[in-house]
Amino acid sequence: MPGLNDLKIQIYADGADKAGILDLYAKPYIKGLTTNPTLMKKAGITDYEAFARDILQVVTAKPISLEVFADEFPEMKRQALQIASWGRNVYVKIPITNTRAEPSTALIRELAAEGVQLNITAILTLEQVRAVAAVLNPRVPSVVSVFAGRIADTGVDPMPIMRASRELLTHQPKAELLWASVREVLNIVQAEQCGCGIVTVTHDVLAKAAKLLGMDLTALSLDTVKMFANDAASASYRL
Repeated sequence: MPGLNDLKIQIYADGADKAGILDLYAKPYIKGLTTNPTLMKKAGITDYEAFARDILQVVTAKPISLEVFADEFPEMKRQALQIASWGRNVYVKIPITNTRAEPSTALIRELAAEGVQLNITAILTLEQVRAVAAVLNPRVPSVVSVFAGRIADTGVDPMPIMRASRELLTHQPKAELLWASVREVLNIVQAEQCGCGIVTVTHDVLAKAAKLLGMDLTALSLDTVKMFANDAASASYRL
């Protein structure tokens, strides 16, 4: 099985920890970066613009997605245009609906027509993918983020949905399908098998993948046995 450097799918690092972002940005197998308000809150970020502009001082050669946080569409648009102005490598993340379940397709159409590079986020259904595919600008790069991990959390196999999503985007030549909400290293391989263009991976799963992806299972078995033995010894267990 290949390691991270051998995968054809583009791996985007998903997080808001500055040190982690800058470390992963330097890795050749990381092709882009994403974040969201939840990750930023967990990382203790209090000043959105200051954080973003600080990161963009270093992250200049790879795409980075930054999300709006308004709930009213006019304010979403104002934020989107402001965020887009911060760098040519910036993609603006727009949620598929607001918190009242009102679809954001009209806003997506407006922003796409104005040439804003978009990352449509929080998508979980084929109906949502179909709606987005109908309003994107085929001349402007975009990302369609389907939360495959959250689909799997409900007990539904996301792979057929991801394959069908890819088909729905065939008439959007500059739209890339992204497998979001990775839960384990296997999901990275599954995303590639489904033909996704991008997979976003959190920093902790990336660390596990860098260590274990493609590792011989017999060697991993021995490592596991050694771990049990070392932990028992360090705990000074006696019978």
